[in-house]
Amino acid sequence: MTRFAVVFIGQAFSLFGSRLVQFALVWWLTMESGSASALAFASIMAILPQVLLGPFAGTLVDRWNRRTILMVSDGVIALAVVVLALLFAQGSVQMWHIYVLMAVRSLGGAFQWPAMQASTSLMVPEEHLSRISGLNQSLQGLANIVAPPLGALLLELIPIQNILAIDVSTAILAIGPLFFISIPQPRREASAEGRPSVLADLREGFRFVWGWKGLMMIVGIALVINLLTNPAFTLLPILVTNHYNGGAIELAWFQSANGVGMIAGGILLGVWGGFKSRIKTAMSAMIIMGGGLLIFSFLPGDALLLGVGLLFVFGTMNSIANASFFALLQATVPADMQGRVFTMMMSLIMSMTPVGLALAGPVADLFGLRIWYTVAGVVMIIMSVGALFVPTIRQLEEESPNS
Repeated sequence: MTRFAVVFIGQAFSLFGSRLVQFALVWWLTMESGSASALAFASIMAILPQVLLGPFAGTLVDRWNRRTILMVSDGVIALAVVVLALLFAQGSVQMWHIYVLMAVRSLGGAFQWPAMQASTSLMVPEEHLSRISGLNQSLQGLANIVAPPLGALLLELIPIQNILAIDVSTAILAIGPLFFISIPQPRREASAEGRPSVLADLREGFRFVWGWKGLMMIVGIALVINLLTNPAFTLLPILVTNHYNGGAIELAWFQSANGVGMIAGGILLGVWGGFKSRIKTAMSAMIIMGGGLLIFSFLPGDALLLGVGLLFVFGTMNSIANASFFALLQATVPADMQGRVFTMMMSLIMSMTPVGLALAGPVADLFGLRIWYTVAGVVMIIMSVGALFVPTIRQLEEESPNS
């Protein structure tokens, strides 16, 4: 657990820097373009590399040294941020430079996220996975609390290139400890033909996911929900400026409320532990999330504080749902397949998200921004309630291929 704590703290610094830069760049795009389509395209660039390369990245995570993957992925992202900071300092930055950085960060994340998730189950005892997953959600929430208001403040005080430099510094804090910490590698059985090829590993991971019917149903539900919720939250800066007549500070309130909720959810799950069935815990939380989004979609422009409160509820339930589900996967998927399974699952879930983001601008222009929140809330409630009545989903843990 000591090794995990050191790695976890380093990655926490990196996460904080990333969220700080993300807020600054999103607000820069909002002020530079004022366009829903520009924000949507930035989100597409932040997702597409992970969708396309995720399964291959996960396969390589299962084959390569995971410590090296964490170091290289963080380093590549930091290098891209350095280049962008120089462009800002020279006054020559253009919107397409932001899009390229989003793509590079996504590429690094395609390797970094599965490497960290797959390493967790090898460094943390199974009985503590739910609590560690909850702690991770709390960390995500803390970053969401601190980064937006600090980003808004720093944008008023210092040039944006200095904010980017903070991200580079936190990446160094994440990479440094990895030079001195060993991360366990999963054991892999050697076959008579020798080590299988990358494509053979990829096929094995696909067969594992495809053969787990309950997991495929969950993937289908998550795919639809992500198709709808990603555009909704991508357009949040425009909603804040146009509907609530707010600025960077008001956007920070919304994002920080979501972050406070994520911490509250992580703490609640850490203390409570959830229902005996992790899938029941996740689906129950998603029902409440959907209800919160639905109410949020009908709020008038002068109900900003109520909107902030609803995003707190959303963040709390989102934390509980995500932590419960990933703890389930870490406990049931074989350690030597987790990189492939996690990234393949996430690529499938996110595969339709670029379509939703491509439609975000035109749909918002035709029907208004809030239609995304209405539809997302209704669909989330219906699908989550329905999932609780499907035996294959209810018995997901008992019917896993590894059980």
